[in-house]
Amino acid sequence: MRFEAQQLTSFSGLIIFQRLFTKLELKERLRQCFRHLTGSRIYGHHVVVMMLIVHLVLGYRELRDVRYYHDDEMVKRLLGLKHLPEISTVSRALASADDRSVENLREENRQFVLKRLGELGLARVTADFDGSVQSTGRHAEGTAVGFNKKKKGARSYYPLFSTIAQTGQVLDVHHRPGNVHDSNGAQDFVEQCVDEIRDTLPKARIETRVDSAFFSEAIVTALHDAGVEFTASVPFERFAVLKRIVEGRRRWRRINEELSFLESQWKPDSWSKTYRFLFMRKRVRLQNKEPIQLDLFVPHEEGYEFKVIVTNKRVRAKRVVTFHEGRGSQEGIFAELKSHCHGDYVAVNSRVGNQIYLLSAMLAHNLTRELQMIAHTAQRGTTAKRTALWAFQQLDTLRRNLIQRAGRLIRPQGKLVLSMNDNAAVETELLHYLDALEVAA
Repeated sequence: MRFEAQQLTSFSGLIIFQRLFTKLELKERLRQCFRHLTGSRIYGHHVVVMMLIVHLVLGYRELRDVRYYHDDEMVKRLLGLKHLPEISTVSRALASADDRSVENLREENRQFVLKRLGELGLARVTADFDGSVQSTGRHAEGTAVGFNKKKKGARSYYPLFSTIAQTGQVLDVHHRPGNVHDSNGAQDFVEQCVDEIRDTLPKARIETRVDSAFFSEAIVTALHDAGVEFTASVPFERFAVLKRIVEGRRRWRRINEELSFLESQWKPDSWSKTYRFLFMRKRVRLQNKEPIQLDLFVPHEEGYEFKVIVTNKRVRAKRVVTFHEGRGSQEGIFAELKSHCHGDYVAVNSRVGNQIYLLSAMLAHNLTRELQMIAHTAQRGTTAKRTALWAFQQLDTLRRNLIQRAGRLIRPQGKLVLSMNDNAAVETELLHYLDALEVAA
């Protein structure tokens, strides 16, 4: 074995991100987010954030993983650097950022997503809201011990996200410690996101789906008064009267073989206005609590599970239920954000540094979706579940198929060339992306 300096890269596919970053003027836009920070630095904060985005696109998680590609020629060319910053430099840059930097980066991400929505000119925009836990074993600034199903007793952040169903992108995030309720700060955050979307698409119909943690008169009334179509799950445990309504009902209207419903104009006693409440009954198999027997045919007893939804939509109950169930697509966005962009990782000890790391993960996810929207036409129309208009590939798939390709930078006759192995599938797809970016520019 021999290790020596060569003009090699393990990530030839980054050439499409280089073209994308140039088209979006990403480096300059990130520079504007940190222009208020003074002091002489060899590596500006915008360079560090751009490196974090590339770091996450490549699939690396911890900051110290930079050492495994610090000599990669394609990464250095993408960032416009001769040498990548050391891990300590990255940590200091994250620690020295401030809240204004975070707000500027949030605004940049919002404008990036809203610009795409404006270009699509959608008649209907579905913005979903939900929280997601970021756990850590360290005592990072701003973390707290709260409800955590997977890691009980761990300190965590509990950010609240807004996602766009049609593009599969994350519009914005509201940072919070881990010991707050899901609805903490939700009303102001929801109203801000709705206003941003309405400013971009004044004629679009805006709709949202939320879980039972957001069920309150203040949020429901705010959404209704803002002209937002909504569905919200209703918590049974807070209203004993709902249990009596369900148990006292003998005739249910059928939707399909498994699902039936009843609806009512109802309100809790403390509310001032009634809304449309849908009571759903779904036929399910009851869990067998007896010891497991090694029989081929085991009889099952069928029962029902119940759900209540409040909405201001005026369409048929079946369409309301289908729309509300479609909010599961947001869990898919969270899964990709955490699994492939490491949005669940608490990288440093400082609160602002961790917020910037999360925003970098969001940008990595959104940029990957933007790249695919530029290169491909929408494959779907608006569905009842509000499935994304594009059949997106996960970042991990793009990483395996395109990005992680060995190459060599050579200069025949003085012209810089990226040389890769002859593979027809890789060549076809890479050229397709590059051609699409050239047309878009």
